[in-house]
Amino acid sequence: MINHGSRVKTYIKNGRDEYVYRIPAWIKVTWQNEENKMFDGVFYNPENRYEFKNKRPEKLRSLKIYEVHIGMAGIEPRVHSFNEFREQVLPRVVKLGYNVIQIMAIQEHAYYGSFGYHVTNFFAVSSRFGSPEDLKELIDTAHGYGIHVLMDLVHSHASSNVQDGINEWDGTDYQYFHGGIKGNHKQWDSKVFDYSKWEVRRFLLSNLSWWMNEYQFDGFRFDGITSMLYIHHGDGHGFNGGLHQYFNELVDIDSLVYLMLANDLIHELNPNAITIAEDVSGYPSLCRTIKDGGIGFDYRMAMAIPDKWIKLLKEIKDDDWNMEDITNTLTNRRYLENCITYVESHDQALVGDKTLSMWLFDQEIYTQMSISQSDTLITFRAMALHKMIRLITFALGGEGYLTFMGNEFGHPEWIDFPRQGNSWSYQHATRRWDLADDSTLRYSQLLSFDIHMLLLETNYPWLPHGQQWVTEKHNDMKVIIFERASLLFVFNFHPTQSYQHFKVGTKFNSDHFIVLDTDDIQFGGHSRLSPSYNKPFKLFQEHWQGRPNHIQIYLPNRCAIVFKSNE
Repeated sequence: MINHGSRVKTYIKNGRDEYVYRIPAWIKVTWQNEENKMFDGVFYNPENRYEFKNKRPEKLRSLKIYEVHIGMAGIEPRVHSFNEFREQVLPRVVKLGYNVIQIMAIQEHAYYGSFGYHVTNFFAVSSRFGSPEDLKELIDTAHGYGIHVLMDLVHSHASSNVQDGINEWDGTDYQYFHGGIKGNHKQWDSKVFDYSKWEVRRFLLSNLSWWMNEYQFDGFRFDGITSMLYIHHGDGHGFNGGLHQYFNELVDIDSLVYLMLANDLIHELNPNAITIAEDVSGYPSLCRTIKDGGIGFDYRMAMAIPDKWIKLLKEIKDDDWNMEDITNTLTNRRYLENCITYVESHDQALVGDKTLSMWLFDQEIYTQMSISQSDTLITFRAMALHKMIRLITFALGGEGYLTFMGNEFGHPEWIDFPRQGNSWSYQHATRRWDLADDSTLRYSQLLSFDIHMLLLETNYPWLPHGQQWVTEKHNDMKVIIFERASLLFVFNFHPTQSYQHFKVGTKFNSDHFIVLDTDDIQFGGHSRLSPSYNKPFKLFQEHWQGRPNHIQIYLPNRCAIVFKSNE
């Protein structure tokens, strides 16, 4: 008998005629050896396995995703655990109103600083965060709250680590990967799978089945799809939507076939499963059904949107923001292909860049965040735009919405995992929940807005309704107006100009009421519209802006208002 918890390795004669110790490629658990820092396989057969108590939640009509990393999900500068997340962070997600959590870095990775993207052991839960049973309890508890759990999955490449991973497992460079230069991903310093091989497809497809059946994951966000789709991995190639850029000899057909098989298997195992593709190229049919000739994903990430916001904040003065350009970026998606929209994921927060809040507040994020302090020009702008950017992205940018943990309250700093360059510090691999919980700080007001914003979509669902009508995108006035589902959204991005008796066209046929105001004092605004709360805005049955009716409103600068009609 091999005892539970025994460290195991295979001893093989490899392709170089050498006898070597390797970690089994299908190992379910690995532990790091504290003496030499290398990883060992572990024979995992606990006497008391966790038994799931809750059923999977019902199929969602709309996705509101909270992206998380377990290790950095606490305040203290250390690696945090599955159990700590379940007890301390999961209740926060419930209170916020998100209905999906997307967990990063689940698959074992020898280098913590890789953010989980250099996977060494594809079937093993990262032991840094706890045991497999701890992960199962976390997922089961989330299901009890009605929250779906997605796994951030890495099948686009593998760690080049020979000692701890599957690279050169048998002594060759082509067992799982392309041989020679084709098998090396230069930009990522990793290995590229050869999806034409039957055993590679078997390895990866069974990996999907394992995570869904053993751990009850509700689906996957596939990382690095652009790299998989093309022989050139997307490096040095631009895409502007022309079909000739996608359907040519540079597309990796074997990879496409694998992704179709993966989506087919996932939805066979669970018809309500969710699959999301991270593709920056805009590959057509990625989110069309396999029956229709597509690849079979349910959603794709709207990756141009966060890049647009960062570009505006970094390079363009507020007076020069182009309303038509913003609107086109938010609405530019392929017909019948659902998008997950977001202002910032973990990518925008990585060291070397800044979070949205840091771009807006700059140094005042450390000195002017007390609500007892009067607004400066910087804090007024930052508070207003942080809310407006989130709301217009959520309302106009897609069929699902995502935020990375902490961004909902304007987390003040970037993400930086322990590495040689920062003397192996955990200082920026944490989340400052204490700032969000302090009612004397502006962070709590940004958090309150996020809760009300998500609640609005719950009460008046718009994400499942693809149809949206942009009524106005006035560049000089800096105004964007649009209808979606049963709501009317009005945005004034002008830095200084407010508008009296402003006429807003509407398709709705009755008086309108304010249901959300970014300038509300509870959200750190000035409540310039408070006299109009709970009062009807009279409907005028007269054409305006191409709509059959209109209302007249006061529209303050740097403010967004959401109306519902009394129908």
